[in-house]
Amino acid sequence: MDTLRIWLLKLPRRYKRLLQVAVDTCLVWGALWLAFVVRLGIENPINPLAGHLWLFITAPLIAIPVFTRVGMYRAVMRYFGNDALITIFKAISISSLLLALAVYWYQASPVVVPRSVVFNYWWLSLVMIGGLRLVMRQYFMGDWYVAAQQVPFFNKNENLPRVAIYGAGAAGNQLVAALRMGRAMRPVAFIDDDSDIATRIISGIKVYKPKHIQQMIDETGAQEILLAIPSATRVRRREILEHLEGFPLHVRSIPGFMDLASGRVKVDDVQEVDIADLLGRDAVPPRKPLFERCIRGQVVMVTGAGGSIGSELCRQIIATGPITLILFEHSEFNLYSIHAELEQRAARESLPLNLVPILGSIRNPGRLLDVMRTWKVNTVYHAAAYKHVPMVEHNIAEGVLNNVIGSVNTAQAALKAGVEHFVLISTDKAVRPTNVMGSTKRLAEMVLQALSQESAPVLFGDNDTVHHVNKTRFTMVRFGNVLGSSGSVIPRFHEQIRQGGPVTVTHPNITRYFMTIPEAAQLVIQAGAMGLGGDVFVLDMGHPVKIVDLAEKMVHLSGLSIRSEKNPHGDITIQYTGLRPGEKLYEELLIGDNVSPTEHPMIMRASEEHLAWDDFRQVLNELVSSVAADDYGRVRQLLRETVSGYKPDGEIVDWIHQQRRLEP
Repeated sequence: MDTLRIWLLKLPRRYKRLLQVAVDTCLVWGALWLAFVVRLGIENPINPLAGHLWLFITAPLIAIPVFTRVGMYRAVMRYFGNDALITIFKAISISSLLLALAVYWYQASPVVVPRSVVFNYWWLSLVMIGGLRLVMRQYFMGDWYVAAQQVPFFNKNENLPRVAIYGAGAAGNQLVAALRMGRAMRPVAFIDDDSDIATRIISGIKVYKPKHIQQMIDETGAQEILLAIPSATRVRRREILEHLEGFPLHVRSIPGFMDLASGRVKVDDVQEVDIADLLGRDAVPPRKPLFERCIRGQVVMVTGAGGSIGSELCRQIIATGPITLILFEHSEFNLYSIHAELEQRAARESLPLNLVPILGSIRNPGRLLDVMRTWKVNTVYHAAAYKHVPMVEHNIAEGVLNNVIGSVNTAQAALKAGVEHFVLISTDKAVRPTNVMGSTKRLAEMVLQALSQESAPVLFGDNDTVHHVNKTRFTMVRFGNVLGSSGSVIPRFHEQIRQGGPVTVTHPNITRYFMTIPEAAQLVIQAGAMGLGGDVFVLDMGHPVKIVDLAEKMVHLSGLSIRSEKNPHGDITIQYTGLRPGEKLYEELLIGDNVSPTEHPMIMRASEEHLAWDDFRQVLNELVSSVAADDYGRVRQLLRETVSGYKPDGEIVDWIHQQRRLEP
């Protein structure tokens, strides 16, 4: 049966149509003959060649052209739907009416055609032609054997993984059809909150209530649950996931409606549960006027355009109508990847956009100024930074030169080029930092705060007699961890679970704020539009999450259990490795308590202390000199004196400097 199905599917389209026409002709003759049998009885069968030959010739001559005209032979049998059934009803009804007219007009026949024959022909044609197409749809989709699963000795897919579908709506039914067609999994049950359909049979499988999941497992042997609820809110998805945690089931999901609608994924592209669902935070829709204020009709530049946040900013920006988007990135591969992705999207959506990929470093002030002046940039989103805490902790010189001096270069280039809006992407690690990365990001914030107070500053590295008119509005946006970013714990946990553990967590009490990358990028754009100059905006990150709780949830939703003293036969061990260099147990978003709301409910404005620009220039000079001289004791002292609350948790150690000291 499968060989025949594959052979039929591979036939050229014209052969498939000829086959359909031939079969429909036979079905029309069969329906007409049965119409006479129904009317006259089986005892008096008619001979089509005697008396009614004209009728058996006329019926297909009328029906086939009508079927062709209404499009019955354009439908793909595998994806035969309700609209095709309506088309069949119309085609058969029209052809039956035309046949009735032919019977009425044809007077030469000596044999009378009973009037009820036409009615019988109509409903028999509906049953035979429509019914055959429904049967063939199930056959071509691989569903022909569903009913046969109940027949003893016929369970051909008994060895396939058994899955239950959470959600018996349209998405759930599409998923069942896709799984049956793919033959990779065997759907055995639906789970749905709607009590009206509980215990009913949909697409050949039973619907269970959520409270009967254990019964479903016992009856069907399900090993996995696929969430087919793309329209559910994050809060509702979190509730469902918390309920499913208690069962030995691997939980996965199908993509959301936006991904399905955009064509990026298909309904049967199952994926691991989105960790954002575990947080249960629904993103606030962006406010269009705020979102467009610094982008629509303008030239926008993103530094670090190939990074996690930078690339998502670019995705959000191109959909908002800029004239030009400049992708500034020092990694050739990252720049190539984001440029190729955005080019494809721009072509697919016919976006009137000029995409400009620029290889360059924020350590090169001349390159930055040339780019901003050449393209007359209106808005800069400065996302380029080193952000991996343990890495920067022992590469102090690079951290200072990239995060601090790189930000100085970018901000000063924007000021010289007359850029209107400058938005710095900052981090919660800049608040009372215990590490070099956090302290350098706080210094980057202070650069913008100091410059914002100056109408005609003398810039860092310039002659003291040269003043530049400042028309740039500098803004900083501070937030916590983003899910799925480079260096995030989530991909590492997934990989460790896949390998059988252990899952490594630095400390049992470590907590972090989390937000999805798209939500963070949207809020960054909106916050930047509200800046008046020198503002520090803080995003509402919700409640902090214990990393160990996150790890446990991920293990449970993989259908596994935690191995511990209470459960020595569990599947995955959680191992504590100790805090890494510079790592804090708890992160904060505010240095002080001076915070005020804004017009956006998820964005707050913080008022924090900073140095005057002339004083800050002296700090920068000393910092650069100390790094050049490998005087990291002085670097540490400068950071402690300048960054409020900076308390390093150990000696400051630069690996290169340390190795030089060890050499004889």
